[in-house]
Amino acid sequence: MSVSVKNPGLSELDELCIQTIRFLSVEAVQKANSGHPGMPMGMAPAAYMLWTKYMKHNPANPKWHNRDRFVLSAGHGSALLYSMLHLTGYDLSLDEVKNFRQWGSKTPGHPEYDPDCGVEVTTGPLGQGISNAVGMAIAQKYLASHFNRDGFPVIDYKIYVIASDGDLQEGVASEACSLAGHLGLDNLIVVYDDNHISIDGDTDLSFTEDRAKRFESYGWNVQVVGGDGNDMASFEKALKNAEAEKDRPTVIKLRTHIAYGSPNMQDTAAAHGSPLGDDEIKLIKEKFGWDPEKSFHVPDQVKAHMQQVQQKGKEAEAAWDKLFADYAKAHPELAAQLQDAAAGKLPVDLDKALPKFEPGSSVATRKASGMVLGELMPKLPLVLGGSADLTPSNNTHWPEAKDFQKDAPDGRYLRFGIREHGMGAIMNGISVSGLARAYGGTFLVFSDYMRGAIRVAALSKYPSIFVFTHDSIGLGEDGPTHQPVEHAAALRAIPNLLVFRPADANETAQAWKYALENRDGPVALLLTRQGLPVLDQDKYGSAANVDKGAYVLWRGCPALASRRHLSGEAVPALRPTGILPVEKNKGKMPSPREQGQDALATVLLLATGSEVSVALDAAEALAKENIAAQVVSMPCWELFEKQDQKYKDSVIPPDVKARVGIEAGVEQGWHKYLGDNGVFVGMSSFGASAPAKVCFEKYGITTENVIEAATKSITNCR
Repeated sequence: MSVSVKNPGLSELDELCIQTIRFLSVEAVQKANSGHPGMPMGMAPAAYMLWTKYMKHNPANPKWHNRDRFVLSAGHGSALLYSMLHLTGYDLSLDEVKNFRQWGSKTPGHPEYDPDCGVEVTTGPLGQGISNAVGMAIAQKYLASHFNRDGFPVIDYKIYVIASDGDLQEGVASEACSLAGHLGLDNLIVVYDDNHISIDGDTDLSFTEDRAKRFESYGWNVQVVGGDGNDMASFEKALKNAEAEKDRPTVIKLRTHIAYGSPNMQDTAAAHGSPLGDDEIKLIKEKFGWDPEKSFHVPDQVKAHMQQVQQKGKEAEAAWDKLFADYAKAHPELAAQLQDAAAGKLPVDLDKALPKFEPGSSVATRKASGMVLGELMPKLPLVLGGSADLTPSNNTHWPEAKDFQKDAPDGRYLRFGIREHGMGAIMNGISVSGLARAYGGTFLVFSDYMRGAIRVAALSKYPSIFVFTHDSIGLGEDGPTHQPVEHAAALRAIPNLLVFRPADANETAQAWKYALENRDGPVALLLTRQGLPVLDQDKYGSAANVDKGAYVLWRGCPALASRRHLSGEAVPALRPTGILPVEKNKGKMPSPREQGQDALATVLLLATGSEVSVALDAAEALAKENIAAQVVSMPCWELFEKQDQKYKDSVIPPDVKARVGIEAGVEQGWHKYLGDNGVFVGMSSFGASAPAKVCFEKYGITTENVIEAATKSITNCR
């Protein structure tokens, strides 16, 4: 097959490779009868140049730590990514390309995080990918400052991005790109596919700002390449300028044409998200001199040429392996630290390092979180943290923390600014670096602003740690605009997200332990502004049980009645109220150790966070009325659901139908634990501006109301 050379900077073989990329992409979309063919056709030349001539990567080892990262932020053009992965030798067969958008394939409609296959992050929700890339660039800068030594640049990769008009229009991208400019992330290179088309039509309908000037104002190096997206000589010049840039991130504004080469569909909105049709594809093939009867065809010379990418990658990694071997001899401790991090090993025994909080004091869980970080962060050099301009409120800073800044890439504290959504997406980018982890803080109510990033983290199982303080009406005077009532329930609705709402300082420490040891998905910590009593673990259950998601704090059932029941002795008759009489210990609640594991209960008090103390106070009062209340702390519902049925039944006995749920939020989700006879004590409206104590009293989240709810639930069970 011969192809005439028409475009600057491209050989005949280059043209043939680009056309192969185009046709694999449009044919995958056509076979699926679903997808976005236009973007891959317009961006095929740029992708080809990046993957074959500029990016440092090894298809045989997609997880090589010093590879350049590629992010297809324009995730709707996923067929382009799959074509590149297949042609350059990644573990993605031609059959997988043909199986585009089908059940069980490696080629879903939008790229989903699969580092074994070469997909660096999940993209498709526009703005997420380019914002993840900012986090990747931050991670690289920090890792280089931490590990590199003179003569040993063991971390020196770049991050390449293809972004669309949609990415630039989404607010999260503005947040992240603004911060990238401030930080001078010169290792970040974004190719902006300026094709002038969105789903509704020409971008002039809604997007007429000068994008180049916008990025100049962010502090970026802006390169503009006109034409039709095929002038690779000019594009290469822009890439070389970007790679030589030592002070700023770069955006290359590349003018392209959607569905390039299509006689009837080029530059139309229809080409954005609909198959071109068999007849149109035949016309395009005839235009480019291809056999219109062949589909998914990869010419032999293209296969041979693309194999050179694999060889280059192997050679690049082999050279790095030699460098690292020498590095390990010169700097053995650093080399071991890098290898341990790659294997997921923490450099500290968290059980020994966690602070212990003594009962008798009152500590806000946000403050306890800060104290935990103060103990742990000096021992965790590859964890980066920060806040969305709420550092003093979130307690996310630790005493020795140094800010990560343009002139201080060795800092580990990130000043995200008032950019919650950008913070979430950037954290995700850091957490997929393979070596570093990230946490970031804001008020719980602002989790709404970053929900897109949290959802993608959960979908992709990124190990990001989201720190949310001011977790209820307990924040007080700031009022309903800042008081989260539906947010715990909303976060629990996201699959794969572990939501912790600890009851006291020790539960908070254990929640951090779990979050840092967990690498299988994101964690959200919901922390109080107001002080909470530190629970006596000798008297109550141990906070070490946080890793089970829920556990019994107190079994307030008379020990004598329990022993009689299990030994077959007669159990005293129930009073009309359904309460077991107490022959001993009247008015006194025996501890779980005094009761043993066989204690019975009349009512279950189930609570999270600040309301656990309310439940315990209510249980004490109920005991004086001879009502046996079992108090359960439920810091993480998701972990509790993962326990075996025997354990779950020991915590929430199925035979005990009288139940009260207590949480300073909405009832959504509680029914699965309360059943038909349970009563919920919590919020059914927004909050109000008043001191925290007044808010709890006015909304009925009190000991007295819990007692009343317990009595009502017992009555319901008659």
